[in-house]
Parts: sequence; structure tokens; C-alpha cells
Amino acid sequence: MLRSRKTLALAGALSLALVAAGIFGSHQAQAAGAGSRHAAASMGGLQFGASQQLGQKVWSAYYDAHKDLYIGTDVSDKTQASAFHVNYAPALAKAGAGALSPMYFVKGRAAAGQIAVFGSEPPDPAYSPLWQEVIVQWKAGAKAVVLTSDNQILALAKKGKLTTHTTSIVFNAPIIKVG
Repeated sequence: MLRSRKTLALAGALSLALVAAGIFGSHQAQAAGAGSRHAAASMGGLQFGASQQLGQKVWSAYYDAHKDLYIGTDVSDKTQASAFHVNYAPALAKAGAGALSPMYFVKGRAAAGQIAVFGSEPPDPAYSPLWQEVIVQWKAGAKAVVLTSDNQILALAKKGKLTTHTTSIVFNAPIIKVG
């Protein structure tokens, strides 16, 4: 049975999440992302059941000057969970630092067209679908430009143009399409 690109991407995102959680290995994740429905359903003795397609809200975020697509499923902050219509999952806040990648959100004054910025993407070894939220704010007098990479944000912070504040909020948001 042929599967759509979206279904393959979601299977791949699920596989990456399971790899990050240590449930099964990366060679099994590759099979889930590119293999048949049956291979993904019975991988490693785990029975996922039959897949189905659902409508899912998709957002864009920058990584190294290109846009990736992601889905948001859970967040450790109750207010954000309500605002974004995702699951409230307070246990995410207990994820170890090694399981998290930074995701930058501009708060306050921003350039037109500004969206979130990822700190990694697949297949980067540092990629995780669990994001530690980092708030970015432009300093008074600094001209806001569209931020498109974590390196750009860190360089502008070093120059004193903006500030970053790492929060304790963890957002589960797998990237489903790179570039």
C-alpha cells in the first residue's frame, strides 16, 4: 500500500521521537520512516496498530535560513497548552538537558514575517523533537531584522543587539518536513 509523504513524515517524526526516548534504535527508525505500514507497525516487537490519516495543524520555523514544517503535540506549560490547543504535559519539564534542543521565539518588537527559529533539525545528531523554549527580545535602539538561524541570534546577542532568556518550558514539536 502506498503512503502519502505526510504519513511518511509523521512516521519518521514518531520514529525520531522514539529514538530520542531510547525505545528503539536508529536503524529501526529508518525502516519506520521509509518502510511499509506493516514494518512500522511491528517494528522491534512493538505493535502500533494500523495507521490512519488525520488533519493536523502545521507550523513553520526557520533553521539556517530555510523553513522547516513542524507539528506541536505537547507542552509543559498549562497556559501555552490552552493557547496552542496542544496537550498539557508537565512531565516534559523533567526531560534531561541532553534530550532538548533550543527553539527561539521572538517576544515583543519583531521584524515583519518573523517566525520561530530551531536550534537543530534532522538528521543533525543534536536534533530532538523536544524543544527548550528560548525567548528573544530586541534591545531598545536595535533595528529588528528577520532572524533565520540560531547562529545569527547568538551573534546578535553577543553584539548586544538582543537578549535571550532560556525558559524551563519544553515543547514537543517534531519537524515533519526539512526545507
